[in-house]
Amino acid sequence: MTDQELSRAIQYVTASTSYGRDTVAEILKTGLGEMTALAIQSSERFERDVLLEYVCQWTIKCTGHTEPLVREVLGCASRWLDEVYEEISKRQPEVLGLSSDDDDEDKGAESV
Repeated sequence: MTDQELSRAIQYVTASTSYGRDTVAEILKTGLGEMTALAIQSSERFERDVLLEYVCQWTIKCTGHTEPLVREVLGCASRWLDEVYEEISKRQPEVLGLSSDDDDEDKGAESV
């Protein structure tokens, strides 16, 4: 995610909620940053829902904001969270429990 995309997400969520820009920015930077770091550093396999729940709990812990606040902000930013998840799955499918062999096997089965 580029700085411009992050700024757009912050602007959108700030306009969609009653929270200040600084609060929204802190939550989004923390949540999206952890999601990216986890993809780079972890060899664990995560399903989307499990990963997003972890990111939510991590963000609550790191920012000290309440759970309803963090969930609302991340919920409003779900489009960007999904984009980061998709990018992670393309770059490191093994982190998400996907295998590039799965695609090859599916293609092979179709051609038989």
